[in-house]
Amino acid sequence: MTTNSLIQPLVFDNLDIIGDIHGELEAFNRLLDHLGYSLNQTQNTNRKLAFIGDFCDRGPNSPDVILRVKELVESGQAIAILGNHEVNLLVEDAKDGSGWYFPSRYQSDLENYAPFKQASEHEKKLIYRFLNSLPIAYENDQLRLIHAAWEPNAIEKIKSLPIGSIKSHHIQCQEQTAFLAKQSGLQKRYEETMDKWSSKLEDPTQTPPWLEAIAEYDQLQAQTNPIKVVTSGVETKARQQFFSGNRWRYSDRLPWWNYYDGDPHVVIGHFWRLLQPEKHQEKSRYSQLFNKIPPLSWHGRNSKVFCVDYSVGARWRDRKHGISSDKSRYHLAALQWPENTVVLDSGESFPLDPPLDE
Repeated sequence: MTTNSLIQPLVFDNLDIIGDIHGELEAFNRLLDHLGYSLNQTQNTNRKLAFIGDFCDRGPNSPDVILRVKELVESGQAIAILGNHEVNLLVEDAKDGSGWYFPSRYQSDLENYAPFKQASEHEKKLIYRFLNSLPIAYENDQLRLIHAAWEPNAIEKIKSLPIGSIKSHHIQCQEQTAFLAKQSGLQKRYEETMDKWSSKLEDPTQTPPWLEAIAEYDQLQAQTNPIKVVTSGVETKARQQFFSGNRWRYSDRLPWWNYYDGDPHVVIGHFWRLLQPEKHQEKSRYSQLFNKIPPLSWHGRNSKVFCVDYSVGARWRDRKHGISSDKSRYHLAALQWPENTVVLDSGESFPLDPPLDE
């Protein structure tokens, strides 16, 4: 592993690890205040912030969130890694909620996410340069930080990749996927399917049929792109199509932590867990990964994985229904390591259960 590797050594012992922010600037600022950080100085001189990725998309102010993260990193108060939403930005893959950056998504994003701040051209240059300077993961003998999945085979492949190589590596993976798909005939079936259905895959009111070509192509992409695996999670072909994250999906996420047997603990985001279980709404397929996991506990095979994403990225749903942030059930959270405490943007804090190493 080179010193410029996308997998970096973790040299800090006391961390405040912040989950997915998704453009929720108000919640972000509140949480930083509760943790004792400011732009110019920090009360926690022996601590560092650690951002687990997904700073942007869906929320009202992605540009200022990323620029605030940038200032904290550059002032030495924080470290940060990339999530799948930042990877999408770097490889110019405009997805749901990214209309603040990609003009092609602006109009379609207004229905769910307006109002939201659009980045200026100057801000876009600063944001791209900053995100392109970030690693994919940090690790030491006690702790690993990754956005979605610590998958050993993918991690080994990524270790040889330098910081700043996300886009070039993505292009190589695309070419390999296209080559393999063309050989098998999948490429033609996939293109024909997308030509017919792509405009309807973000419509929750109309269920599309099972589209086998999309399911197969998703699996092939995961096989050829290790960065997709560690930032989007380990996935398998779904049993049936389902709507989540504002699009119909044909691949389902797997609870990879049930097979993790490494010694270091792993902190992730990405998976949208909840402090209070859903009662009356139809559950997202992705949220079911935590159905039998207490909301404030380590989980997995040896209880060594912790997801610190408490779904603040869904606050746009509350805004659409006139629910204030103070009454939201979707939270921004930080895991304090090694204290084993979760702090919310509301200022509430909770010890984890069960305690670490017990």
